[in-house]
Amino acid sequence: MKYKIAKYINVNGNLMDLDSPKVMGILNITPDSFYAGSRKQTEEDILLRARQIIDEGGEIIDIGAYSSRPDADHISTEEEASRLKKALTLLNREMPEAVISVDTFRADIAKMCVEEHGAAIINDISAGSMDDRMMRTVAELRVPYIMMHMKGTPQDMQKNPEYDNVVKEVMYYFSEKVQKMRDLGAKDIIIDPGFGFGKTLEHNYTLMDKLEEFQIFNLPILVGISRKSMIYRLLGNTPDDALNGTTVLNTISLMKGANILRVHDVKEACEAVKIYCKLMSL
Repeated sequence: MKYKIAKYINVNGNLMDLDSPKVMGILNITPDSFYAGSRKQTEEDILLRARQIIDEGGEIIDIGAYSSRPDADHISTEEEASRLKKALTLLNREMPEAVISVDTFRADIAKMCVEEHGAAIINDISAGSMDDRMMRTVAELRVPYIMMHMKGTPQDMQKNPEYDNVVKEVMYYFSEKVQKMRDLGAKDIIIDPGFGFGKTLEHNYTLMDKLEEFQIFNLPILVGISRKSMIYRLLGNTPDDALNGTTVLNTISLMKGANILRVHDVKEACEAVKIYCKLMSL
């Protein structure tokens, strides 16, 4: 079945057409993100990774300076800001045309990255739940806002998460969050079901099975399942061995309506998008 609804977001004054799904490449400037291959800290490594994302077909670079893996260490606003300033200054100088998304839950960080460094998108794992100023700040900044569902915080989200009905609860969560953003005047909202964030293996696959139901919001849907535990624990391997499983789930996500894939492996995700677009044209 074809789940296809035309959607656009305003990125730096230009409309990005999500009718053709886009690939967002992950650039983690952290020492402790769950997938070791994503960690980039030197200027050389940061720039090489950013160029790789674009060269392999990615259209958005998502920079994260705060590790949100389960039980990750909590870092200060000052530390997060320091990491991001270094990376964003470098990319603004060397790749000024790149579309940069910043993965942060802090309003002050979002404001700094947009106003001082030209970040185009804010990607918030907490949808405003970890900083009650975030939604108003992003609405005032007038940049696209990715709101993700997470139960708890990165430090406790995987400690026995429970739902009566995970699909209904996540949808209700978005109904409240989306309305709040609209009341604040926000125009470009993207929803992310938050695979792996406060969900068991069963919760994750139930959400994947029902992903098309989230089109009820008529908003772009972002899916981020790249090399996550829902893949490698099911298969009994490690993040390093989870590329094939990631590609399979990314393809299923596209068929169920995903508009943006957030990934470590950009080339493989872009190939999945090409195949999907070919199928949709038949």
